[in-house]
Amino acid sequence: MTTPSSTTPAAPRAGATIHLEARDLRRSFTIGKRRIDVLRGVSVSVLEGESVFLVGSSGAGKTTLLYTLAGLERPDAGEVFFEGRSLYAQGATAQARVRNERMGFIFQGYFLLPELTALENVMVPTMIRRSADRQRASDILERVGLADRRHHLPKELSGGEQQRVAIARALINGPSVIFADEPTGNLDSRTGGTIIDLLLALVRENQKTLLVVTHDARLAERGDRKIEMMDGCLRGEA
Repeated sequence: MTTPSSTTPAAPRAGATIHLEARDLRRSFTIGKRRIDVLRGVSVSVLEGESVFLVGSSGAGKTTLLYTLAGLERPDAGEVFFEGRSLYAQGATAQARVRNERMGFIFQGYFLLPELTALENVMVPTMIRRSADRQRASDILERVGLADRRHHLPKELSGGEQQRVAIARALINGPSVIFADEPTGNLDSRTGGTIIDLLLALVRENQKTLLVVTHDARLAERGDRKIEMMDGCLRGEA
């Protein structure tokens, strides 16, 4: 049995370019008088174009690790390097720009704006950049199989369709990496499997890096690499 390791980075393939790297990440929370160590010195490297799945039981630290790698939760200690630059050494404005322009996000809850159509929801990240691109949004919706649903509101879409909209939204700015936190958590197993297949096809087709948190070990087998977390440490990978 592989024992937990907090300090040994996952070894990249020879000659591969490291896209995202964590070095000795530590993160804790205080609840009342109790301190909970969520990340206990985690080091890991993700390669360009690689699809990596983080698995582990609830409370293992996988979502916190994902959010820390994505610049959404600052670590107590340690560093994150994204495309060769220290992410948290940059100011808040620069970090926000990196997240909007170089990263895409997919969540369990979809987070679609209820008053906007599918097409308008996909366009939201481009609106933030003041460069709304209706044609590109329409093209991506067609790629995810929703060409005939582009003018529907979220309440008129099934859960699987809403997640497809969220995937299209994550891709609209042409990010280099996609972060997905339990993207199939609200879906039945069949729909969830279809969503993962679609997501993997899209990132491989467009040469994107993908980092996914999932509780479903079977889905995780579809990626290039699976990393298991336990008690805030990396337990092993396959």
